[in-house]
Amino acid sequence: MQPTFLPWLGWFDLLDQADVMILLDDVGFSKQSWQQRNQIRTTNGLQYLSLPVKTSGRLGQLISDTYLDSPRYVDKMIRTIQDCYAKAPFFSKYFDPFCHSIKESSVSGKLLNLNYGLILWLTSELGLNKSFMLASDINVGGTRGSHVATLCKQIKASHYLSPAGAEAYLMEDYSSFETTEIEVRLQCFEHPKYRQRFKPFIPYASVLDLLMNEGQESMHIIRSGRRASRLLGEKT
Repeated sequence: MQPTFLPWLGWFDLLDQADVMILLDDVGFSKQSWQQRNQIRTTNGLQYLSLPVKTSGRLGQLISDTYLDSPRYVDKMIRTIQDCYAKAPFFSKYFDPFCHSIKESSVSGKLLNLNYGLILWLTSELGLNKSFMLASDINVGGTRGSHVATLCKQIKASHYLSPAGAEAYLMEDYSSFETTEIEVRLQCFEHPKYRQRFKPFIPYASVLDLLMNEGQESMHIIRSGRRASRLLGEKT
């Protein structure tokens, strides 16, 4: 999975089922993607929190080489979180640790380090003990499905669990997995409902929204949305 910013619930459902999560930091950065933004629930619905990054003259840069544009966004983002969640049930439990995590993770000025730092903090708060690797440290070639298959082969994986949205390109590149005898399965996840600060409930916010509203029940709620995975190409 790509090291996205404050990922949604389904990202952590995948992580929960994995022995190892490889963060794809060696793929191209995409502007206005989940790599640099995510959503929180506000009085006006879902609102994007976006990280400004340096893009001028950097066409084709990798996620691992992408730098934040300004450190001033951190304080602004913290104020936005505070304004939105100050009256949420678990604000007092998570706000200060969140502030510490985002400030510490932004010191290097790199997008990857900020996202990775927040992912590690969120993983810990959700009660998960998981192993992460960076694709850039494994350092293999290939593109799309071929790249993913080679990464899996390099760590001697027997199964690859993928988001369902990647099915089309995985089908096109399936021969790469066949030659490695790696079974490809697709995640099946139905977004669960939970208590939100504002009504009506709107799905697909960052997992931070879930934590602020449900606290230690968050991982149980994420798991309630899990459905049995299916083989790549298998009819739904």
